[in-house]
Amino acid sequence: MFDVEKIREEFPVLKRKINNKKLIYFDNAASTQKPKAVIEKIKEIYENCYANIHRGIHTLSQELSDEYENARKIVANFVNSNFEEIIFTRNTTESINLIAYSYALKNLNKNDEIIISVMEHHSNILPWQFVSKKVGCKLTYVSLNKDYKINVEEFKEKINRNTKVVSITHISNVLGSINDIEEIIKISHENEAIVIIDAAQSAPHTKIDVKKLDADFLVFSSHKMLGPTGIGILYGKKDILEEMEPFLFGGDMIKDVDFYSAIWNDLPWKFEAGTPNIVDAIAFAEAVKFLENIGMENIEKYLNELTKYFLDRFSELRKFKLVGSRNYKNRAPIFSFIHDYLKSHEIAKLLDLEGIAVRSGYHCAHPLMKYLNLFESGGTVRASLYLYNTKEEISYFFDILKKIENNY
Repeated sequence: MFDVEKIREEFPVLKRKINNKKLIYFDNAASTQKPKAVIEKIKEIYENCYANIHRGIHTLSQELSDEYENARKIVANFVNSNFEEIIFTRNTTESINLIAYSYALKNLNKNDEIIISVMEHHSNILPWQFVSKKVGCKLTYVSLNKDYKINVEEFKEKINRNTKVVSITHISNVLGSINDIEEIIKISHENEAIVIIDAAQSAPHTKIDVKKLDADFLVFSSHKMLGPTGIGILYGKKDILEEMEPFLFGGDMIKDVDFYSAIWNDLPWKFEAGTPNIVDAIAFAEAVKFLENIGMENIEKYLNELTKYFLDRFSELRKFKLVGSRNYKNRAPIFSFIHDYLKSHEIAKLLDLEGIAVRSGYHCAHPLMKYLNLFESGGTVRASLYLYNTKEEISYFFDILKKIENNY
């Protein structure tokens, strides 16, 4: 049973007041709050058992090394991958950059093509702009359909035998659109292209099985799913990772170093140079255990209920316009909207005065905002929900929006 009040008790920050109002945190697409288990794990390690890992034979180093690698196993099980296919990075951004540097620069040439979509986060645009300029290959964009999803029919028309990389988001961080990634992966593989899935917004919301998806790479971040900042995940198929050169060089990613040569370490350590973010990786495993204890299917079902309720209430507004699909079965609980007169940052400040935290602006998606003709007007307000949010909070949120409508 999904008990949201019991879940909320695990998040100390939700007891806080902002501007003398009870905090309502609707900025989860940017980053999520942390449960006690994650906070206490970080405190426990630094107080009782911190040491560097993989290098020392003393007890503290051995204990923490085991816990760090067990965290990798927990994350691997979470997405149904093999242990050696999970690389710890700093975030989704670094994971995509690792692929761009270690795979794309080595394997692409000027006759090749990269396909992405207009809805991508800058982190899934800028690396491919860099690669295309560096090797002289073509960068192609796919537009959206009427449901604000990646247009699969257009994708079918644009992909060809020169396409070597397809890199797309699973769920849009602006529109909440859930893309047909299974179909896109299938089409890509039929054309012998490798596929990268940006799961930064989907990993927190839905159960992911990388073997079932058959994506070549999948990337996501700890901090968007109750874990600490500074930890990202790169999943890659073992055979591809083994062929790739390292992205960073230094300690721990080597087996041996001579004066003019080196032998790289085995997977996954080949891609983890230097002292890693030990404590936060272990704390992320606590976040994964927290989510799995609730059940990703239960979380997805609850978030779908919140999405439906939010969209139903949005229909009551007159001066606010939703940017995205109104079909609750076709989206995640990430909602962008605009006002007839007010700028996005003005609305965000008015909401903050009522204790409501939302995001405003372009959401690291300038091309999408330009595609939607929303860039010049300052972008959108974004309200994004997660498992500790409630229908009561949504109801209060719409009471405040109606108040804003009446005053502006």
